[in-house]
Amino acid sequence: MDPTTDNAGSSDRARSSLESLRTEISKAVVGQDPAVTGLVVALLCRGHVLLEGVPGVAKTLLVRALAASLELDTKRVQFTPDLMPSDVTGSLVYDARTTEFSFQPGPVFTNLLLADEINRTPPKTQSSLLEAMEERQVTVDGTPRPLPEPFLVAATQNPVEYEGTYPLPEAQLDRFLLKLTVPLPGRDDEIAVLRRHAEGFNPRDLRAAGVRPVATAADLDAARAAVAKTAVSPEITAYVVDICRATRESPSLTLGVSPRGATALLSTARAWAWLTGRDYVIPDDVKALALPTLRHRVQLRPEAEMEGVTADSVVTAILNHVPVPR
Repeated sequence: MDPTTDNAGSSDRARSSLESLRTEISKAVVGQDPAVTGLVVALLCRGHVLLEGVPGVAKTLLVRALAASLELDTKRVQFTPDLMPSDVTGSLVYDARTTEFSFQPGPVFTNLLLADEINRTPPKTQSSLLEAMEERQVTVDGTPRPLPEPFLVAATQNPVEYEGTYPLPEAQLDRFLLKLTVPLPGRDDEIAVLRRHAEGFNPRDLRAAGVRPVATAADLDAARAAVAKTAVSPEITAYVVDICRATRESPSLTLGVSPRGATALLSTARAWAWLTGRDYVIPDDVKALALPTLRHRVQLRPEAEMEGVTADSVVTAILNHVPVPR
């Protein structure tokens, strides 16, 4: 068999499996296709996701449905003001029988960690995730312990609650590959949600809703290998750099996108190109992922914020201004 043909077939099967995730998740979540796509892109890029939306728009349900659609281990941590770093990473426990300390792994030792309301816990506990997210390991008592592969943190936060919250610092925000906004549903979608509940849908029992695993870790590995082979022309690379450099020169921003942000945008654009069936990146791929990849990596000037300017509006204006390669 021709290896090239075999690789193409493996890539197509992986793409089909990941596309079927959307169908499975839609059995539990109505009308949040952009957020679902963002989660799939993050899986392909080995990145982490911050989900932001008002209470009650199915942020937690979205991540739980993703976990139920994958044959991956998943754990959930409800972040609270009294949560300690060891509650997340694990700790050394004394065993009286052996008179020795043994390591008890925390919930971070999983494939998909749901960090619910991450902005409700103090900075010390928030920072306990930094090493895990960046280095994919946890160091306890000087001993590094690798995390399972794949590993993804999906964190949620509410944008309207400020009492008793601890906003994520820029250094930690930059660790998230994507910041996805989960909006209120449209009228038709909200009617569909109520109809499902009237028919007996239980968000705590996804198996009863028909959500089944449709993709495996092997599918994910094959997909990631295919994404890594997606071609990027010098013109596309320059286009990404020009967009990110423009944020550093914007009069509305005090902080622009770093080179790490530019690398993230290139990665997410490649993943989106592969998901849409191409083995090369076009400018539209960059535009499609620019907002979720860059919105949390910029910082508005106070005066611009008072005038109603948002990170999304600044990035959109830059996309409209930077010349598109032909």
